[in-house]
Amino acid sequence: MSKTKNKYFRHKTALIGKTAKIGEKTRIWAFTNIQDNVVIGSNCNICDSCFIEKGVRIGNHVTLKNGISVFEGVTIEDGVFCGSNATFINDRYPRSRKNPWFLEKTLIKRDATIGSNATILCGVIIGEYAMVGAGSVVIKDVPAYRIVVGNPGHIKGYACRCGKKLNSLLKCSCGLSYVLAKQSLKLK
Repeated sequence: MSKTKNKYFRHKTALIGKTAKIGEKTRIWAFTNIQDNVVIGSNCNICDSCFIEKGVRIGNHVTLKNGISVFEGVTIEDGVFCGSNATFINDRYPRSRKNPWFLEKTLIKRDATIGSNATILCGVIIGEYAMVGAGSVVIKDVPAYRIVVGNPGHIKGYACRCGKKLNSLLKCSCGLSYVLAKQSLKLK
């Protein structure tokens, strides 16, 4: 293991493109491949065997657990957690040797959570503090603070900023309370 002059940690087996930009105190673990023109913020944890394709943007304080591929067209904002083997798709109609192909962009907004083995179809937006359950298949936008589970993913409730499910009064066991305002959840 080695530490680079750029003030981030890089495992000796990690591959990092020459034009990739990695923020301070980010940790990049074994067998990870980060291509050119990737931007990763500070204080991130990019775990073993991740693949990050050219042009991807990842914010600060993001965790990508083992075995995640993040393809061109995906943007992950600050504070997002992605469980192991989560999958991001950037081509709705893939074919080998298809040219030209249409890249659909995907946005994961700040502080969202993507559960292990979840699949995120291209062209969707996952809202702030949303929670995508393990193994779910997301085929349409997920509003902020919503919990989505299943295949296809469907809304199963509301998530607190702490990640726990809110009760029917929109209160969390952590002490926070929310109100609905124009289909949007807001702190009380």
